[in-house]
Amino acid sequence: MAERERRMTRPYGGVFVARSQVMGPEEIERAIRRMAHEILERNLGLDGLTVIGLQTGGVPLAHALAGMLAEIEELEDGDPPVPVGTLDVALYRDDIGIRPLLPEEVTEIPVDLDGRTVILVDDVLFTGRTIRAALDAMCDYGRPRAVQLAVMVDRGHRELPIRPDYVGKNLPTRRDELVDVSMSSVLLGELQKP
Repeated sequence: MAERERRMTRPYGGVFVARSQVMGPEEIERAIRRMAHEILERNLGLDGLTVIGLQTGGVPLAHALAGMLAEIEELEDGDPPVPVGTLDVALYRDDIGIRPLLPEEVTEIPVDLDGRTVILVDDVLFTGRTIRAALDAMCDYGRPRAVQLAVMVDRGHRELPIRPDYVGKNLPTRRDELVDVSMSSVLLGELQKP
């Protein structure tokens, strides 16, 4: 859960307290490298790929994944980079009132999505509602040929029939637990009142 959502989620002003570290920086880098290889294998290279990170947790992962794709494909300085965009889905959510509505982040899609393969990137897949909102939001930017989902952590508890194509780590959790993902760690814990 992104920091901006944590501040607004009940109990308001709660503090994330980590119980255990699930992944460190080496495991995160290894997961990103593995997902990049899987993306390249499935899509037969980079042609027509666009990577879009969901605000806020998916954005740094999207940039890291795009960088790893370019590294594996050995792109030269003159080669076109892998397009990376950002998407804030707050206004497309179906659970407004249950979660905070915070359309504060930038949506920037650098290319027309018509006919492209979009790799949606998020930090944690939980109920699937954020991904449903992202699919709705992308319709405003074109009609992709295909949409694939990459997440660092799949924690289960799906409420919608959404399944990731690329997963860094499957991490079964209780519903009341939280998973905090950064580029340096994946932490498991809970939100407590200050």
